Amino acid sequence: MKKPVLTRTCYLAILILLLTVSCSKKGMVTIEAENPDSFPVVTISNPDGNDIVIKPLGENTGSIGFETGGQITWLRGAPDETITGENSSAFTWTLQEAGSVELIITKDTDGLSMKIKYLSENGNAAGRWFINIDAADDEYFTGAFERVVDGPQANSWKKGIETAMNLRNEIVVMKVQPTVSAYSPFYLSSSGYGFFVEGTWPGQFDFCKSDPSTVKIFFEGPDFSFSCYLGTPMEIVKKHTLVTGPPFVPPRWAFGPWRWRDDHNNNTAYFDGSSVDAPYNADVVEDVLMMQAYGIPCTAYWIDRPWGPGSFGFDDYLIDYERFPEFENMVTWLNGKNMELMLWICPWVYGDMADTANSRGYNLQGRIQRPLMFPPPPPPPSQATAPGAGPFPGTRQRTPVQTAPERMAIMDYTNPEAARWWGENGPAKLAKMGVKGFKLDRGDGERIIDSLELKTFSGISYRENFNDYSHQFVKATYEAVKPVLDDDFILFPRAQYSGSSRYGAMWAGDTDNSAEGLRSALIAMQRCAVMGYPNWGSDAGGYPQRLDREVTMRWLAFACFSPIMEVGPTNNRGFWGLNSDPSWDHELLAVWHFYTNLRMSLINYVHDLSKNAASTGIPVARPLFLEYPGQAESWDDWTTYKLGEDLLVSLVWEKGK
Repeated sequence: MKKPVLTRTCYLAILILLLTVSCSKKGMVTIEAENPDSFPVVTISNPDGNDIVIKPLGENTGSIGFETGGQITWLRGAPDETITGENSSAFTWTLQEAGSVELIITKDTDGLSMKIKYLSENGNAAGRWFINIDAADDEYFTGAFERVVDGPQANSWKKGIETAMNLRNEIVVMKVQPTVSAYSPFYLSSSGYGFFVEGTWPGQFDFCKSDPSTVKIFFEGPDFSFSCYLGTPMEIVKKHTLVTGPPFVPPRWAFGPWRWRDDHNNNTAYFDGSSVDAPYNADVVEDVLMMQAYGIPCTAYWIDRPWGPGSFGFDDYLIDYERFPEFENMVTWLNGKNMELMLWICPWVYGDMADTANSRGYNLQGRIQRPLMFPPPPPPPSQATAPGAGPFPGTRQRTPVQTAPERMAIMDYTNPEAARWWGENGPAKLAKMGVKGFKLDRGDGERIIDSLELKTFSGISYRENFNDYSHQFVKATYEAVKPVLDDDFILFPRAQYSGSSRYGAMWAGDTDNSAEGLRSALIAMQRCAVMGYPNWGSDAGGYPQRLDREVTMRWLAFACFSPIMEVGPTNNRGFWGLNSDPSWDHELLAVWHFYTNLRMSLINYVHDLSKNAASTGIPVARPLFLEYPGQAESWDDWTTYKLGEDLLVSLVWEKGK
């Protein structure tokens, strides 16, 4: 006797009836399959936009899959088991091979959370997970990272680049890379949803590049957890910002104009050849006195490396008193001029601290590089090589000399004892000397080994730890200096991943000084606003081999209307002593004067916006589509944005226009 066979129509009707599960006050999730061998379709009903449909791509590519042992398995048919609760539901597919896959869907105030895991009977674990999401023909995607496009960062300011805020037709690898290195495994869709991958494993978003109707997503790891936020673009950004935050709020002084150089030499003569008789570092004194003479306000002055001894310029977090004589008195002198001091740091240590870290097992294995040894202060300017000469990008304009094998340790911040020891002997020590801010460089995998075999103190692999390292770095710094400085400090890291915004603002990394570099910074600021990094600033003028006057003028204006305004390094020169004509640049000085004074009038306004971002999730700088999603122009005009409620800013980034 033959077994009864369900017709395709009957099978589908029963599935829709049984597998429709309430997962939101306003929405439903359905799982459909035409027959037991077909790929399931998961639909999330979205009352605020288009439904989110996780779909198969063809006969050989399904909707949800995982890789194990080099083979991809796609889920087929209906779940064999369904368990439904008030706020969550669990679906289980039994595989033809050993094991099963479980999908858990949970509703919460932010939207829907989904977790997929492979339950193996033979001990195998999933290595990667795949999800394919349907995309409309005109759907817009943004977020994910601050680079304009993936690949070498110079691609983001390539001449003739057309990609801007919209990432459609782009592939984004979610693995932190220097130096433009703010990432978040989150994207915003114009179809009314946001997609956020939890965890720190590397992955990839393919925004309709290989298939024009599909967002193809894969992430590594034994299981896969993600959230779908539903709502308007602003509601989605607010939810994501608070889920990964709330963001750190810098003190009021941090919203004034900043000044920095890439190197500070204690020369015997100033830029004009006059002799130095000040007791402090000559470059610091020159900057402060010349800004004062020109009426250029400055609320924070930061010193990049080298500020300490040794091959990397900060061994043992000690001050190099030859380069910075009377350092403590210099801090007091700056404070007397209403300026706070900031210093550069990175997540590895040199000197005796490195020996201690290595002997105690506080370190991670890393790439070995021959460090730069900073030469003694150069001769007077008449005999010195122009600081603007030299290679760029990616290299410091300093002369390396042969050194002994480096004594270096990359800190393992998953070890609480190591993080505490580093914090007390590093940033906290400097904070007690009056340093109020730290520029956190190099936390983006520059030296960290990417390995599945090597394990951190916490037991996770270096690969799973790779993206999270930048977050661990800023968190350890925050926990070191907060007991010393309370809320009167700022951390300014260049590398970001989920959770970093709770502990610091962000610096945009080494961006080119071309017009396209300025263009990339404008896009980066708005992408970071979407990703939940509201307190953002870029090097006004870029990180140049030789300063571009017109671009720098435009950048000064952009910096004034950015969440954070910082100016430098400007070839390690003031605009009163450039190494190109005109050397004494009255026009640049006038522009600098105008925008820094204008910025001073905005300090309270921007500070209030930062506090509002921490409480509501609304970013400081706002792409137009967050405010006016119903207007098509708001999605197209990426050169215009709002700074808070009251200011509409439109940047002319191209030269000669």
